[in-house]
Amino acid sequence: MQKCVLLILFFLLSYSISHGNTLTTDTLSVDSLESRPAFFKRMYKNVYRYFTEANQEKETKRFDFSVIGGPHFSSDTKLGLGLVASGLYRVDREHLTLPPSNISFYGDVTTTGFYLLGIRGTTIFKEDKYRLGINFYFFSFPSKYWGIGYTNGNQKDHYTTYKRLEKQIRVDFSRRLFPNTYLGVTGLFRHVNGKDFKDPGFLDGEKANIATQGFGLFLTYDSRDFLPNPYRGTYARIDQLFFPDFWGNKFKRTEVFFRQYNKLWKGAILASDLQGTFNYGNTPWSMVALLGGSYQMRGYYEGQYRDNDLIQTQVELRQHIYNRHGIALWGGAGNVFPKFKYFKWKETLPTYGIGYRWEFKKRVNVRLDYGFGKGQSAFYFNIDEAF
Repeated sequence: MQKCVLLILFFLLSYSISHGNTLTTDTLSVDSLESRPAFFKRMYKNVYRYFTEANQEKETKRFDFSVIGGPHFSSDTKLGLGLVASGLYRVDREHLTLPPSNISFYGDVTTTGFYLLGIRGTTIFKEDKYRLGINFYFFSFPSKYWGIGYTNGNQKDHYTTYKRLEKQIRVDFSRRLFPNTYLGVTGLFRHVNGKDFKDPGFLDGEKANIATQGFGLFLTYDSRDFLPNPYRGTYARIDQLFFPDFWGNKFKRTEVFFRQYNKLWKGAILASDLQGTFNYGNTPWSMVALLGGSYQMRGYYEGQYRDNDLIQTQVELRQHIYNRHGIALWGGAGNVFPKFKYFKWKETLPTYGIGYRWEFKKRVNVRLDYGFGKGQSAFYFNIDEAF
């Protein structure tokens, strides 16, 4: 989960790690005779050089890793300190035409007691025969719960407050079958502990503390030229996950993704995204599909609208402006429903917004988005594109 943030300052923290580069004690010490102004001048030059060189390609580095962060404010979590990081590396250093492997770290802590730490990334092995994906996070969040279904979510002020403690790990491993085509296995563990419900009646008798384990298969077609920020290509994926009785669950899930990236004119990329989540069986409240967040349906409180099934789509225009600066404009729609036969067009929710992009590393953007939904809006600060 990612939350809404208003960026106040984002060059607060800088750090860089490069495999193979060593620091001597001379570089870590300041001569006792050196004046304080000279020390700060040198520090400023190092920080300035760090940011000006951060987006340069470093194919000679085994692991190119950088961090950026700063304070933020939102109406939900108040004042906080956020941190995002990006790393690029190559397992196969002989085939440099392959996209690099990537990993992202993100963390946050706020004055309301919210904290978050997460890791996500994809490792591409030799000749791109195998891929390993991981998405891990845990957080504690003073949250709101409207119940399940469009009707409940549409009652803006009818909710209960509670504290949501959540941790998840998802691991994908796939093998290439044909050019750009991969077959893989996936495993998912999610534990949600809802504490201090002001009105437990919103749970309709379900347990507040739920652990879910599942496994499944997926088929992927991926011709994207660069995973964190594609300029061209297609990404299509279908997942079938099983949550069996012997692990205390009794439902199945199908997930479908389709994304297309096309160059339009100089510096312009048109990105489109279609995604569906469909649950079958006795799905717990912690595992139904959630609408909103920093990736799809930006502008909505994540989970205000939730149900067994979800279909959502968005189109985003990404325009490079000058040097390392760019903007993004998007529009989209989403719909939650219990089953296909109960799908209603009139319950479709809109999303649109504008974003600023700053190229932190080569083709890896820090993004600041402002999204609008039905009767609400939100800021987002994150690394990598939304999709």
